[in-house]
Amino acid sequence: MFLSTHTNKVDKKGRVSIPASFRTTLYGGPLPPATSVDMVIFPSLKAPALDVAPRSYLTTLSEALDDPNMPEEQRELIETTVFGRIVEISTDTEGRIILPAKLLDYAGITENIVFVGRRKTFQIWDPVRHEDHEREMAELARAHSISLSTIVAKATALAKGA
Repeated sequence: MFLSTHTNKVDKKGRVSIPASFRTTLYGGPLPPATSVDMVIFPSLKAPALDVAPRSYLTTLSEALDDPNMPEEQRELIETTVFGRIVEISTDTEGRIILPAKLLDYAGITENIVFVGRRKTFQIWDPVRHEDHEREMAELARAHSISLSTIVAKATALAKGA
């Protein structure tokens, strides 16, 4: 799983090092120095950030879109706004990626970058935008009385068929 939040610098060529723990998750174990990791990156649907996922995630997403119960409008939206805007990227031997200028512009990223783990994927943010987003999410959680114990209790009840 992609966990935690990390901050790195973007160099003048648009390169940034992916956090070591994220590289381990992408590769499925310790990353040999000469190994390239394939992943996809695309503008987030909900935030001024970039979503990043292992290439295999596309298979899972594509299979979900094949579900006959998926509304055609939602399928079209995902195919256009996700699949149509995906950029395939690979790490170099030092665990760095090159972020295309159009994606850096979309996320408002200049010098620093924040990596945010989101279980099966991670996001890339401008630090100031990320702070604002975290604050908004904390306010929403308080407003809706969201707690981890409530989420676990609901999941447990659903698993038991309640």
